[in-house]
Amino acid sequence: MKKLIFCLLTISSFCSFAQTDSKIYDIIDAVSAERIKKDIKTLTEFGTRNTFSDTLSTTRGIGAARRWIKAEFENISKDCNNCLSVFYQKDLVTKKENRRVPHDAWIVNVVAMQKGTKYPNRYIIMSGDIDSRASNTMDFTTDAPGANDNASGMAGTIEAARVLSKHSFENSIIYVGLSGEEQGLFGGAGLAKYAKEKGWDIIGVLNNDMIGNITGVDGVIDNRAFRIFSEPVPANETDRQRNARRFYGGEVDGISRQLARYTHKMTKTYMPEMNPMMIYRLDRFGRGGHHRPFNDLGFPGIRIMEAHENYTQQHQNIRTENGIAYGDTFEHVNFAYAKKLTAVNAITMAGLAWAPPSPTNVGIGGGVQPAVKLRWDKVAGAKGYNIYWRDTTSPTWDHSRYVGDVSDFVLEGIVVDNFFFGVAAVGPNGHESVVVFPSKIIR
Repeated sequence: MKKLIFCLLTISSFCSFAQTDSKIYDIIDAVSAERIKKDIKTLTEFGTRNTFSDTLSTTRGIGAARRWIKAEFENISKDCNNCLSVFYQKDLVTKKENRRVPHDAWIVNVVAMQKGTKYPNRYIIMSGDIDSRASNTMDFTTDAPGANDNASGMAGTIEAARVLSKHSFENSIIYVGLSGEEQGLFGGAGLAKYAKEKGWDIIGVLNNDMIGNITGVDGVIDNRAFRIFSEPVPANETDRQRNARRFYGGEVDGISRQLARYTHKMTKTYMPEMNPMMIYRLDRFGRGGHHRPFNDLGFPGIRIMEAHENYTQQHQNIRTENGIAYGDTFEHVNFAYAKKLTAVNAITMAGLAWAPPSPTNVGIGGGVQPAVKLRWDKVAGAKGYNIYWRDTTSPTWDHSRYVGDVSDFVLEGIVVDNFFFGVAAVGPNGHESVVVFPSKIIR
């Protein structure tokens, strides 16, 4: 562990600290573009992975694809002394209830669970989509290789499991292949409901959907930028919480937005060559992804994906028209870029899985005073806490102060009106929880 000690001078002087963990760099280095390339190639060779395609063939269709994914997770588990629990999670969808369902079918997700040593019921989840589609989502026989959408995200999830399974974590990690994305986010909805029923404490969901394209339809070629989509506040917030925001702020400080900031910070700290773009919306304009069903139930979730899409390679039958080659085929994927975004996921999950839980009952006060009061419930296993603040127009937490093993603190000389504030727990290893925005007012 390397410690960087520095002093910041604001209205009042104080010393803070930041830490980097050499194990995070080891994780980045361990991610393999060649393995990702091999897995994407294998997934494209199932012909089509449409959710309603063949389930009996050993070589074609979604059935063969999900059995191969399950076998890959099981092989990874063998290499880590059976550290993964691998299973199918499934739900039935019927033609009667859904207009984009050509026939009744089981929506089958492939789940690989790596249990934490200290907080086994706290989960950070990385997902990719198993399914692919042709131009017509109801067409489950035409070839639809789905190399980028979304063999790239699925291969990245398998690769993250290979890399992170070599480490032990305090919190649990789930690697999952979700089905039914193209027809209505069925797989995510099923797993989110399953998680709710099982009482999982979900730290966050990292949905990876298209992480392998660098050549955009807009003509931009960029192998460093990527987007992090997150909704501003939980979809299931109460009227009381909504009304409180009018007076105390928090319009862009929901649990998913804090998860996005965490991913942004980990990337800028450990992979500064990358350009993470925090996009302030649930997903792309009028479109959806598999993090949304988790958001709908109140779980934090974000979408990680390429910055520049190419629509000629999405949801298209393979063909050539007017000199343009359509179709989501293998040769369009940039495997070095997919490696980078896989590493972004891996280090985000590692940081969270090594961190203590976030503080609870965070309160704030300091109205009409030249000082900000913060109070929170202590977290077992935390060695201390970081108080963060930022300009109200800033997308990231730009200032921080480490305050040690306390449950309240006063920031002297800072006016509460001018900034937003949050608190994160810090573990003995230096890894931090997600920042928590205050939910209570101290009178």
